[in-house]
Amino acid sequence: MTRYVKNVWYMAAWADEIAGDTLFSRTLLGKPWLIWRNGDGTHAMIADRCPHRFVPLSMGKRVGDTVQCRYHGLGFDGTGTCVHSPFPDGPPAHVSAPAMPIVEKHRGLWFWPGDPALADPSKIPDFSFLDADRGMHRGCLRIEGNYELITDNLMDLTHAEFLHIETFGVNGSIFHGEQTVRQDEDGAIWNNWDMTDAQAPEWSKPMLEPGQKIDQWLHMRWHAPAAMALTVGLARAGTQRADLILPPMVNPHIITPETETSSHYFYDHEDNPQAAEMARRVFVEEDEPMIEAAQRALGAQDFWDARPAILKTDAGAIRARRALMQRRNAEGGAAA
Repeated sequence: MTRYVKNVWYMAAWADEIAGDTLFSRTLLGKPWLIWRNGDGTHAMIADRCPHRFVPLSMGKRVGDTVQCRYHGLGFDGTGTCVHSPFPDGPPAHVSAPAMPIVEKHRGLWFWPGDPALADPSKIPDFSFLDADRGMHRGCLRIEGNYELITDNLMDLTHAEFLHIETFGVNGSIFHGEQTVRQDEDGAIWNNWDMTDAQAPEWSKPMLEPGQKIDQWLHMRWHAPAAMALTVGLARAGTQRADLILPPMVNPHIITPETETSSHYFYDHEDNPQAAEMARRVFVEEDEPMIEAAQRALGAQDFWDARPAILKTDAGAIRARRALMQRRNAEGGAAA
C-alpha cells in the first residue's frame, strides 16, 4: 500500500479549471475532494462527502461561499465547518467535513495534506515561468499508473531514443551525451543530459543548414512528491550555446496521485492544433501505454519487492524514489 508523503505541496488542478461558481470534484490521494473559488478569489478544499449520510457534496449547490448538501440541506464553509442547518436546533457543532489548505500559485492550485501549521506557500516549487503570458494551453491527463512510475519515465529521458522516434527523432544523440545528477539544498534533484556536436533532431532540421551539428541539453528538475520541469535547449555546435536555433523551452510535468494505481498529469503546450496533436501522440500514444503496461505487470506488488534492474541512466529516478522514502520514514517516525 502506498503511504503518501503528507508534509509537501501537491497540485490539485490548474486554476482555470475552477471557473465562476463551479463546484469542482477530483479524486486526490485516494479520496474525493471538492474545490471552489470564494468570492474574494481564494479557494476552498473540503472532502467531497457529506459527513451526515456520505453523499457527494458536489451533488449539492453553492450558497455564497458555502456548499449545501442536496440530501438534507446541511451547509459547509471552506473550513469544513457545518454553518447551516434547516432544522430547528441550528448547525450541529459535532458535524464537519475534512478540509485542507489550498493556495493558488504559478497558475496552479496547490494543496497540503499534512500538518496545516507547516503549510508554507513559499515551499511550493518554483514554476514562475508559468506566470508569464506565454499563450500556452494547460491540460490534465489521467493515467492508469502509480505516480512514481511516471516520475521514473520523466527522470530517465533515454526512453525517447526508442519510444519517441517519430515524434522527437533524437537520432541516437543522447547516448553520445553526458549525464549528470545533482541535488540542490532545497531538495530539488536534477537529471541533466548535455549533448555536444550531436546529430540534429528531425524536427529541427528545417531550421539548419544541411549536415549542421548541434549542441542540445535536456535538463529535468524534480521536487517532491512529483513536480518536474523540463528545459530543452538547442544551439548550433561550436558556439558555446550562443547561437540558439530557438529559445530554450521550459514545460511543467507535475504529477499528483489519484489513487495508488492512477495519477493526474499536469502539462502545457503551445496553443495550436499542431502542438496539441504532438502532445497527444507523445503522452497518449507513446508514454501512457508503457506506464500503464508497467502498472499492470506490477499489480499490487511493491516496486522494490519486484527487484528492478537498475541501470546507470536510472540515477535521477532512483534518487527521487529514495528521497520520497526518506520523507515517508521521517513522517512515520514523527507519527510514532
